[in-house]
Amino acid sequence: MEREIDAEGEEGFTRIRMPRHDEIFGIVEQRMGFGKMSVRCQDEHVRLCRVKTKGRKKLWIAEGNVVLVKPWELKGDVKGDIVYKYSKAQVGWLRRKNILIIE
Repeated sequence: MEREIDAEGEEGFTRIRMPRHDEIFGIVEQRMGFGKMSVRCQDEHVRLCRVKTKGRKKLWIAEGNVVLVKPWELKGDVKGDIVYKYSKAQVGWLRRKNILIIE
């Protein structure tokens, strides 16, 4: 759980999105343009990942961001989709709990 203070100053808790099924953590190494980027994943593969058109305007991803990657069924070792971007506070919580191992 992560503590969060909203606009009224009330403190609450939010849930952190964890990997489901075949999703894995990754760190964005390089932005390539047109919604594609190179991501180093927790399973030691470097994948060419894309942000789907549906979430492209909502997700602003920069180099060094921690993201959640869903590998493709075909060519899963080289390609994938970016599903979620973690905030700095969420990354800190994941590292403190030893869930996020990649540097």
